Amino acid sequence: MRSIWNGAISFGLVSIPIKVVNATESHSISFRQIHLEDGGRIRYRKVCELDDREVGQSEIGKGYEDADGTIIPITDEDLAHLPLPTAKTIEIVAFVPADRIDPLHMDSAYYLAVGGAPAAKPYTLLREALKRSQKVAIAKFALRGRERLGMLRVVGDAIAMHGLLWPDEVREPEGVAPDTKVTVNDKELDLADALMDTLGEVDLAELHDEYREAVEEVVAAKAAGEAPPEAPEPARGGKVLDLMAALENSVRAAKESRGEEPAGEAAGKAEGEVRRLPQRKSARAAPKQAAGKKSTAAKKTAAKKTASAAKKSTSKTAQGAKKTTAKSTAKSAAKKTPAKKATSRKRTA
Repeated sequence: MRSIWNGAISFGLVSIPIKVVNATESHSISFRQIHLEDGGRIRYRKVCELDDREVGQSEIGKGYEDADGTIIPITDEDLAHLPLPTAKTIEIVAFVPADRIDPLHMDSAYYLAVGGAPAAKPYTLLREALKRSQKVAIAKFALRGRERLGMLRVVGDAIAMHGLLWPDEVREPEGVAPDTKVTVNDKELDLADALMDTLGEVDLAELHDEYREAVEEVVAAKAAGEAPPEAPEPARGGKVLDLMAALENSVRAAKESRGEEPAGEAAGKAEGEVRRLPQRKSARAAPKQAAGKKSTAAKKTAAKKTASAAKKSTSKTAQGAKKTTAKSTAKSAAKKTPAKKATSRKRTA
């Protein structure tokens, strides 16, 4: 990582040489402006209004435009000799608890790297002091032509610095909140809490820029001469008229997406509670033994009937088998009798 600023941290009488490097980077896709007719690049050229000619970077300097339009030239040497102690120093002015810093004030993030071997000892001392105190350091520093506020905190084994906006750079939220009086009841809050619990926490490392990935797919498809992928149709949602129903549906959908609860179970819970109420009432009432006896007697009677029916079925089956055997015996006897008669006639002849 390249340093964008070299200086020192002023920690009381301790000076820690450091290098400032960007802690974040942008992965957004940038586009060029082109001429729609022929696809040619559209470029912005730096032209001097007086000479009416294009000038190079080496010919360009800084200037401040006064109220009457007069341009006052300002050189890098003028800025280097500003009467500010923070021109090349990150000056720590206080140590405060981290929760004292409103996220609205937070701006760009940087890492502070040691500026050589001699800086290792005081750098480590400041890092460990911040860890043990569980506080952050508030500092002032000058970067890119202006003085800024910064917050120093520990990230792993390094010290990070967040640029902070000045208090007068953060607007008050006037006119942002609803100006109508709204009442939220406890049931709505309970459902909102249930939805928050269902959504739960998330590992930020698992989140990614889906918009950038979709743009990359479009670029790849057009580069290959193919039709860009079509966007799926968004889910049609009607107007939310019943906030309670919307919250219940949201809880149910969130649980289904996480596989925690099948469809309809959220609604079934409410019904299950209603169904359990009669059971609790019957349990609390004096238990009637007669109902239990009737039930037992009915069971015994049914068992006896089943047994007798089984016996009758067995006897009928046995009788049927006997009849079948008798019939078959009679038939065989009838077949044998004519044969005997024929034999006796032959002998008589």
